[in-house]
Amino acid sequence: MPWPDNQPDLLDKKEIDELNERFKASDQLLGIKLTGDFQPFTQRNDIFTRAFWDKSVRSKHTEGFFQSYRTAFTARKGDGFTRKDFALRNAAWSVSSILSNRSATEGRREGFQAPVVVDTPIADDRVRTSDPALESKEIKQLAKLFGADLVGVTDIDLRWHYATRVDSRDFEPAPNDLPDDISHVIIMGHAMDAELVSTYPSALAGASSGLEYSNEAAIVTQLASYIRNLGYEAIASMNDTALVIPYAIKAGLGEYGRNQMLLTPEYGPRVRFSKIFTNLPLLADTPKPLGIRQYCELCHRCADACPPKALPYGRPTAQVQNRSTITGVIKWSSDAEKCFGYWAKLKTDCAICMRVCPFGSHSPGVTERLFRRIATSRYRKLAFWWEFRRAMPSRLKPAQWWRRLVIR
Repeated sequence: MPWPDNQPDLLDKKEIDELNERFKASDQLLGIKLTGDFQPFTQRNDIFTRAFWDKSVRSKHTEGFFQSYRTAFTARKGDGFTRKDFALRNAAWSVSSILSNRSATEGRREGFQAPVVVDTPIADDRVRTSDPALESKEIKQLAKLFGADLVGVTDIDLRWHYATRVDSRDFEPAPNDLPDDISHVIIMGHAMDAELVSTYPSALAGASSGLEYSNEAAIVTQLASYIRNLGYEAIASMNDTALVIPYAIKAGLGEYGRNQMLLTPEYGPRVRFSKIFTNLPLLADTPKPLGIRQYCELCHRCADACPPKALPYGRPTAQVQNRSTITGVIKWSSDAEKCFGYWAKLKTDCAICMRVCPFGSHSPGVTERLFRRIATSRYRKLAFWWEFRRAMPSRLKPAQWWRRLVIR
């Protein structure tokens, strides 16, 4: 059902129909399926923003969750929730936090509810680029030089942009504008530390998210600065401006999984993504189906492991769980209220679904490469049978992680 305050200001129905037609072939190839009531998502309705204005979500637990990322955490006796665990998590987030808070008085939470402000002015004269394919190759290598693990390029697609962004002073809708000549989006993937991820759920594990958000804050700023020095627009973006998963799919970096994450061939779901919107002449990647999504149709390990039972079973549908679900997209959709409610009580993020995913939970090696090859082929049922008969890696105890730290 459409929510009253989730009406798109960015696109009207005619424009959506034109974009659907333009991207029809690639949508079909990549398994992107929209219904007639599709609406661009309003960022005010994402579950983290709702926790500030929506009385049905906001509680003492959600307030305690956000406060714990500063200094107001309460250490517990439980393994993974000690003072050191929270301290490391918060330290990992600190660079990202400095960036996101610097424009707070202007209502811009950079990287989350507004693009990152890059101080580099756009050069008056442009470097001439005659070969978009070569330029794309250079940009990808430079992104990796700055620290990105995965890089792809795709065309701008306004269907996935927020209809409105959020003014972080009062959490009311704000314009989500980009220059008219933006033509491409550079998508970068940032792999999370495998050992930290293996300690989920714990405050310690939250450092794996914070590290990559802090790292990507530097990477998007650096790459955007480079492009602006060439004389082209480059808008650095993290979780703001647009939904990154559809863009990452379009850039060929992975496929959407039952656990609501992008599953990549290289790292499974343990990847964070950032993006740069630019008018630099580039050649968009031509993605191809990877076979990961078809394996997810067989597998339900993440749904089984989810403590609040927020993840779906069955095949993808257009069912709207609540106002934090985008309208008109056939996909697996979680109950974000249940999910974040559990996070709030933990006072840290829970990514058990990431930890148990067959694509990324096992140690890299010949056996893992063989599994992925079979799992993404027409013999995926054999891989499914194999996966559920081999021992799933056990959770790494946070205390064990700390012991390993001093003997490395």
